[in-house]
Amino acid sequence: MRLRTIAVLAASVLLVALPARAQQFPSKPIRLVVPFGGGSITDILGRVIGNELSKAVGQSVVIENKPGGDGAVGALEVIKAAPDGHTLFLSTNSPMSVVPHLHKQPPYDPLTAFTPITFVGRSTFFLVVHPSVPAKNFAELVAHAKANPKKLAYATGNTTSIVGTALIAKQAGIDMLQVPYKTEPQAVTDLISGQVHVMLAASTTVMPLAQDNKVRPIFTILTARSPLLPDVPSLVEAGLPPFPVGPWGAIVGPAGMPKDVVGRLNKELIAIFKKPEVTAQFSKYGFTAEGTTPDQLAAFLKDQLKIWGETMKIAGLEPQ
Repeated sequence: MRLRTIAVLAASVLLVALPARAQQFPSKPIRLVVPFGGGSITDILGRVIGNELSKAVGQSVVIENKPGGDGAVGALEVIKAAPDGHTLFLSTNSPMSVVPHLHKQPPYDPLTAFTPITFVGRSTFFLVVHPSVPAKNFAELVAHAKANPKKLAYATGNTTSIVGTALIAKQAGIDMLQVPYKTEPQAVTDLISGQVHVMLAASTTVMPLAQDNKVRPIFTILTARSPLLPDVPSLVEAGLPPFPVGPWGAIVGPAGMPKDVVGRLNKELIAIFKKPEVTAQFSKYGFTAEGTTPDQLAAFLKDQLKIWGETMKIAGLEPQ
C-alpha cells in the first residue's frame, strides 16, 4: 500500500512538473542564429520573425549573425547550444541540404543534429548580369558565353547560387568562371563594379539594383514570372526545365529539445506567419510563408537532403 501511495505521488509530481516547464519557457532572451550576414534575405526575415516572436513570448529575441562555411558556422553554433529552446536556428537549404554534400567528411548530420520546429517558406532568386554584358535575354547570354569560354565570371554568395548557377551552366552547355564569396552582399559589391559579370541572387538583392539599372535581370528560377519583376521571364520561358531545387527557410533547434517547448514555439511561429502584416513584409521580399508541423518539417528535410544531393551530381559538383 505504501509503495502504491509513493507511485501515485510521484506520478502527480510529474504531471504538475511538465506543464510548469512549458509555462516557464522562455525564462530568458532567445537567440535566433542566422547563418548569413546582415542585409541578406535570411537576416531580413530573421529580424521580422524575431520581432514578432519577442512580442508573442514576452522575452527579447536576439539575432546573432554567424556567417561562414555556407551556413555551417551558424549550424555548429546551434548544435553545441543547450536544447532548452533558448537557442534557435533560422536555417536555409544551405546548411541543411547542401553542406553535407559539399564535404567528403560532413561537419554534422542535419537529420539528427537538430530538432525540427517549423518550415518558414520559400524565396525568389533571379539570374542577373552586369550591364556591360551584351545580353538582354538568356539566349544571348548563352551565345556570348560560348563565344567567350571562361571569360564570364559568376559570383556565388550562398549554396543556391553555387548549385543553381552550376546547373544552369551545365544545362546550357556554357563554361564560366566561379568566384566564391562568404555572403551575397559581399558578392554584390563586385557585381556592381563589373569585376564579376553574372550572379544568381535573391530578390532582396536584385530589385533595388534592377531599378537603378545596376544589373540586368535575365530570368527568375520560378516556373512562372514573379510579381516582384513581372517583365522578367521565368526560367521555363527562357528555355530551361523547372529547377528540381529552390531556396527555402526553416526554424530548428539543437537536438533533444523538449516536446512541450517545441510545441509552444511551433504554435507561436505559425500564428506569426498568418499575420497579414507579416505576410505583407515577406511578400515584399519575394518570400512566401508556409508553416508546418515539426513532423512535416522532419520529412521535408529528409527529402530535400536527397534531392539536393542528386541535383549537385547532375550539376557536376563533387565533395571536397
